[in-house]
Amino acid sequence: MNRTAPMKQRSVPLSSITPSEEQSDGFIDLDRLVAAVFRRARLVAAFVVLFIALGAAYLLFATPYYTSMTQILLDENLSKYAEEEPAPVNSQMLDTQIASAVEILKSGELALRVVDKLKLSENDTILNPPRSPVDMVKEWLKTATGLFSGEPDVTEEAARNGRRQKAAAIIQQSLAVERVSRSSVVAVAFRSSDPLLAATIARGYASAYLTDQLNANFEATERASVWLQERLTDLQQRSQAAALEVAHFRAENGLTAARGELMSEQQMADLNSQLIVAQADTASASARYNQYKSIVDQGPENAVKNATISSKEGDNSVIRDLRTRYLTVGKREREVSDNFGADHPQAVSLRVEQEDVARQIYQELQQLTASYKNEYEVAQSREESLRKSIQGIAGKTSDASEQLVQLRELEQKAAALKTLYESYLGRYEQATQQQSFPIAKARVISEAGVPVSPSSPKKTMTLALSAVLGMMVGGAYAAFLEFRERTFRLEGDIRSILGHRSLGYVPLLGTRMKKKAQLVHAHFGSVKRHDEAVDDTMPFQRLSRIVVDAPRSTFAETFRNAKLACDQMLAGSESRVIAIASALPDEGKSIIAANFAALLAASGKRTLLIDADIRKPGLTQMITPAPRTGLVETLTGEATWPAGIKVDQRTKLAILPAGGASHQRHQSNELLASPAMANLIENARNAFDYVVVDLAALAPVVDAKAFAPLADGILFVVEWGRTPSRLVRDLLHSEPLINSKVLGVILNKTDMNELGKYSDFDGAEKYRHRYGKYYVENTITENTAA
Repeated sequence: MNRTAPMKQRSVPLSSITPSEEQSDGFIDLDRLVAAVFRRARLVAAFVVLFIALGAAYLLFATPYYTSMTQILLDENLSKYAEEEPAPVNSQMLDTQIASAVEILKSGELALRVVDKLKLSENDTILNPPRSPVDMVKEWLKTATGLFSGEPDVTEEAARNGRRQKAAAIIQQSLAVERVSRSSVVAVAFRSSDPLLAATIARGYASAYLTDQLNANFEATERASVWLQERLTDLQQRSQAAALEVAHFRAENGLTAARGELMSEQQMADLNSQLIVAQADTASASARYNQYKSIVDQGPENAVKNATISSKEGDNSVIRDLRTRYLTVGKREREVSDNFGADHPQAVSLRVEQEDVARQIYQELQQLTASYKNEYEVAQSREESLRKSIQGIAGKTSDASEQLVQLRELEQKAAALKTLYESYLGRYEQATQQQSFPIAKARVISEAGVPVSPSSPKKTMTLALSAVLGMMVGGAYAAFLEFRERTFRLEGDIRSILGHRSLGYVPLLGTRMKKKAQLVHAHFGSVKRHDEAVDDTMPFQRLSRIVVDAPRSTFAETFRNAKLACDQMLAGSESRVIAIASALPDEGKSIIAANFAALLAASGKRTLLIDADIRKPGLTQMITPAPRTGLVETLTGEATWPAGIKVDQRTKLAILPAGGASHQRHQSNELLASPAMANLIENARNAFDYVVVDLAALAPVVDAKAFAPLADGILFVVEWGRTPSRLVRDLLHSEPLINSKVLGVILNKTDMNELGKYSDFDGAEKYRHRYGKYYVENTITENTAA
């Protein structure tokens, strides 16, 4: 008889292989997610505790380190009294300066200066700091490699320089330099296992940086002064030579100058100015002459009507008076003609007077025209004279144009050299004054103190991070277990995946201690399994009578449900052949078969239990003493089937074992498919009301397939939390005959304490604790623990 195997604790996956009818497409099933969190909470808590313990162990053995910090302010105003015009500093330039200062503090050159000043190359704390186990292994490997490869001999000077470089590299690794927020303050922090040494090196870095700034300014100014001195001497000589060359060129070519310009240039400029004035006068005279000439050319009558003289003209007062008189007489003549007629003597007299005034106006216009013509001719003559004078001077100066160009080039060269010399002279004087300026553009605003408590490791943060890391690792492992779960946990899984009726849960048999061992084995154990759930010494009679010894238990209720399903689905049969099958070995089907048959027998039904698992006869192995004849001997004709039957005296259950020691010599599938087996079943139908047949596992062998045509119905057994759901589904789909005869599926070896954790909040499994008033479980506990 099979012993119940230790269960493997797995959970229902967050997403099933085949979507269940209760899941919502496209949405996360929050009920299953929360249920998974609750059932894996202990596992995650175990990881958290483990990692906190690891963190505490780390804190216990880790070397404490102390950090000392000093702050340096980069202030341009410190040197404002030594600089006449300080350069404007914008935010971008300030960021660049601070970034440069940070890199200088991190530089190897400054580290070497600190090493030399503090004599750190001889400090054992710096050269041999506390090392972690990993560093010790690396050092050991390096030493071993050096022993085999051989290290070259080095001189004392080389060894000293090596220690110096090593100390500089080590303090660079322990140094932290960063800008404080958006200010001009740079924080310099040093980390060491010795708090006093940390403060000393932090102060040394601040002092070394300030000294470096002063030395850098002094050296840069000194180098600039030397270079400027050399340039000044050269520029002075070149400037003097250029000035002498200009003077000699002027003297040789007679290029005399007045007020900085040549005489010919001055004359040409004056004549050009006069020519411009003369051209303007000519144009003005020509305009006046042409104006009056056009008036005179119109004739006396039209000239008088169109004689509009500007008030700006100096000699037109006579014409204005005459025109005023002309207009007055004309007005009076029109009034008289209108009143007395055109032939009136006064009108005739007025017209004669008007004609006389018109004649006088015309004569005046002729005189003005002649006068303006004369002015125009004089202006034109003066313009022509000035043009001739300019042409004469231009002819004289054309010969000196080439020399003038050369003179201008020499003068420009001399002026450029003079300007450059003056500029370099001013810069040289400024550099000379700043060379001895003793103030750097930085100052220490926070002195490094001796730390009183270690900065690392931080106990609270380390433990908090350990807890968080443990929670993450535990959550990841729990999620891995959830997603790799492909087994049956709930009755809903049977319906959704297999499409069959679930007959209920059979509780896991065994003590509480063994259940704990099964949990550990399910999470961390190897693949190899051993049946440990039930005590090895428990006799067959006790195992087969659990439903009888504990009739009001959950265990017995599941078998009653199975019997009811058989009676309902096989109602037309007088005698029923019920096969008990499973997909894999060690799923506890023999225990199921024995108890199901015992329940039938205890209810007064004539029941025969046949152990047809010939290759692995679990029921037969639990019968004491071992039977000598059984099913195999009956099928081979060596004995009759009534001779091999064993009867339980209490339940009157008839049991036909697999056979004696010779059963392994025969082909089990051929025996089960033989006419002798059909004849045996037929005879059993006539003698018994129920024939319960314990078949071999369906996946590894074909015995169950061979017997399937003889069965009226099949009770399929799957192990809770262990049997792969896909395997069972594929096996049943590949065997339509067996699948069609499945009356229901029993979930065996169910951990009832864990069952509720796999159900939704509104699932039936959540309310199983309320079924206690209908069940009495203490009897089964005492029996199984005996």
